[in-house]
Amino acid sequence: MRMKVLGLALVLLFVAGSMGLGSVALAADSSFAESVTLGAGWQLQDAAKVTETGDAISSTSFRPQGWYSATVPGTVLTSLVNAGVYPEPLYGENNRPDKIPESLARTPYWYRTVFKIPKAYAGKHVWLNLEGINFSAQVWVNGRQVGTMKGAFRRGIFDISLDVKAGKDAVLAVLVSPQPHPGDPHEHTIRDGVGKNGGITAIDGPTFLSTIGWDWIPAIRDRDTGIWQKVFISASGPVVIKDPLVTTDLPLPKVDSADISVQARVENVTDAPQKGVLKGSFGDVTFAQNIEVAPHSSQVVTVDPKSTPAMHVEHPKLWWPNGYGPQNLYKLHLSFEVDGKVSDSKDVSFGVRKFTYAVPDSENLTISVNGVRVFIRGGNWGLDEAMKRNPRERLEAQIRMHQIANMNLIRNWVGQSTSEDFYELCDKYGILVWDEFFQPNPSDGPDPDDFDTYMANVRDKILRFRNHPSIVLWCARNEGYPPKKIDDALRVLMTELEPTRLYQANSADGRGVNSHGPYHWRTPREFYVYDEAFKTEIGSVSVPTLESIQGMMPEKDWETINDDWAEHDFAKGAADGDTYPAMIADRYGKVANLADFVRKSQLANYEAFRAMYEGRNAKLFHPTTGVITWMSNPAQPSFVWQLYHHDLEPNSALFAVKKAAEPIHIQLNEGSGEVQVINNLSTSLENARAHLAIYNLDGSVQYEHDFDVSAGASLATTLGSVAWPASLSPVHFVKLQLKDATGKVISENFYWRALPEHQDDLKMLDSLSTITLDAKVSRSDTDGKSVVSVTLHNPGKEVALMTHLQLRRKRSGERVLPVYYSDNYISLLPNETRTVTMEAATSDLKGEDALVVVDGWNVGVVAGSSAGAGIEANVEALVEHWPVTGLPMLSAK
Repeated sequence: MRMKVLGLALVLLFVAGSMGLGSVALAADSSFAESVTLGAGWQLQDAAKVTETGDAISSTSFRPQGWYSATVPGTVLTSLVNAGVYPEPLYGENNRPDKIPESLARTPYWYRTVFKIPKAYAGKHVWLNLEGINFSAQVWVNGRQVGTMKGAFRRGIFDISLDVKAGKDAVLAVLVSPQPHPGDPHEHTIRDGVGKNGGITAIDGPTFLSTIGWDWIPAIRDRDTGIWQKVFISASGPVVIKDPLVTTDLPLPKVDSADISVQARVENVTDAPQKGVLKGSFGDVTFAQNIEVAPHSSQVVTVDPKSTPAMHVEHPKLWWPNGYGPQNLYKLHLSFEVDGKVSDSKDVSFGVRKFTYAVPDSENLTISVNGVRVFIRGGNWGLDEAMKRNPRERLEAQIRMHQIANMNLIRNWVGQSTSEDFYELCDKYGILVWDEFFQPNPSDGPDPDDFDTYMANVRDKILRFRNHPSIVLWCARNEGYPPKKIDDALRVLMTELEPTRLYQANSADGRGVNSHGPYHWRTPREFYVYDEAFKTEIGSVSVPTLESIQGMMPEKDWETINDDWAEHDFAKGAADGDTYPAMIADRYGKVANLADFVRKSQLANYEAFRAMYEGRNAKLFHPTTGVITWMSNPAQPSFVWQLYHHDLEPNSALFAVKKAAEPIHIQLNEGSGEVQVINNLSTSLENARAHLAIYNLDGSVQYEHDFDVSAGASLATTLGSVAWPASLSPVHFVKLQLKDATGKVISENFYWRALPEHQDDLKMLDSLSTITLDAKVSRSDTDGKSVVSVTLHNPGKEVALMTHLQLRRKRSGERVLPVYYSDNYISLLPNETRTVTMEAATSDLKGEDALVVVDGWNVGVVAGSSAGAGIEANVEALVEHWPVTGLPMLSAK
């Protein structure tokens, strides 16, 4: 095949925006045909119940009889649930195999839809695009099989030009088959616990292998088989643009200029040679290059500062991770024109940033962005949602809550949450992605048996998502090394496709990286004891709110820890769910009922998750460089390993992490008893002041001390040890406050603590008097958002501990979800006033007034209202509102 490029010097046009385009015509015919999403009119049926073959099913004369309406994108089980065949799987014990059969994991299904080809596609090449199916598929259009697909993470792009006519109906039929080895899952019960993770599903490689069941998800009965990503048609002329790549480089330590390089493959899909112009623009930069491509061949074209000086950009707007600067994004528009008409175009969002992975004073993985060390505070995602029911709006709420929690990274464990929306939203919110391919811990499943399918899916994942600035590294395998054949192939792929990012072969080894938990609740001081620098997995039980628990199971299961709880991950296993209730009782007092269990567990959540991050803060970059909680996002309604519930309501863990992960932070080292200032920023903090106050249980001040603060950049600075007075009550409180040189408060922290003689006995907290808070509430609505502001004042003499606010609709009493709180689970000293804001979509209030309900450890509130909003006590959260049951656990025998 002959390919000809007409010389970089022949026509390379680059123009700074301030210069204007003059007589250079870079704009083409604007009649380029838009793509059309095929999201409606789908039907679905068990293939065993369809006697016809693909050519007949994909004909216009075929009439489906008894087929179900299908949800696309969506899995088979999602469609059948939506059609009323099966109950909601993640509620209660609906997912047990006597209600939803395991046979779904072994059943192929036909999907079918009829759609019209736009008249604007006349005379063009028409493409069918399937962005993801699981696990394999035969694809038929108008009576002809146009191709096959295999693996959940590889696109299917098919030329259907000869099969369809502009302005006419077309029929698409897709036979989707489950993975070949769905395995036999373990049922989660109190008796047997959550069981062994994984199994044979890993042998199939690029699939949702976790759906056989893990200790954070029960078996999903169809193993997420189906058309789980978008389907659309598009049109082009004779030449198409494929797999563009944008790379950026900075002359560190300076960041006042950037070198931008653009690479793209242009392919001639016709029988004749094609001459045209590849054009591109971003920001104030434009470029154009004349190209000739031989029939049925392709050419990689590169535009960089060497050939095109305008690609050296002065004063670029940089992309930063959350907490370090803004998330500036550029949009590259590429088009290929033939005879002045657009043949194809691609838009690529990218960020100007540079990653480095090492520093002179450490051998450990140290991620720096734009020359600034970034202490990684991340969360692991097992699956974004157990059944892949995660539209962009829901996904945005999940990722935004990571931003609110001051996190800066999500680990895409085993690549199970891979999607375009995921990366786009991580770009938007400044959340780095530790991105992985499709192999679990070697003890959780065998190596893939189809090397070619595995590598084809890996390759397409890299090609498809590599422009996202949020992806910070690629990791080959969870807690193990890939087979040599795969490792060797991945290293070749990195050289070919991925010139700038780190390749980390093992999530648990190399460069100071370590995994393996622990995953159960521990005392705060235990989180200060470790010997690794970069921790990729460490977790704790994380009990949701009372309302979230009541929403995930029937009332009959609220007051007994039974198999319903086990189905939602609360049983013996890595999280130690079977021993957690006893720990709660030993630490905070005997549990009266579910409401009391939740109340006490919020204390435990806050203690553990704050210490999980503060323990690593204590040795900031000496040697610690990162910590990633297992997990931050739940795949299903769960009792463990989460910052927020499956229904998107945060529990106290989110606000504990938000506190610990502040850019500049003051903390009590709960291992050593020292006060520390944590400065994550690249500039030092000078002439600051820190204040320490210790309060007895009765609210009286027992000790105060001020510290002068000079905190170096990217450093933990120890101010000194606390001189604990002899007059302390058995349980007492510590308040820390940090002010900058102007007197502005930049960090506060609050701890409850027991004397060393009984350091794990906090039962005396239950002797606190109930504090009825004064409150003011207001609401403002702007641009589709409602912001409710609540100002709370403690008029009492004792601490109001763990004050929890929850936004509801006033008339119905239903919770508003999601809600973005500025803070929550706050503790107020005597005479202290705090303001909390909460933001929600105005549409989620459904025309009702907003109602803020308040509960806490020992908290009430004076009811009040203003225009469009009110505030009152959350009576149903009170322990005394419910009978005393003791919340017994079902016998494991």
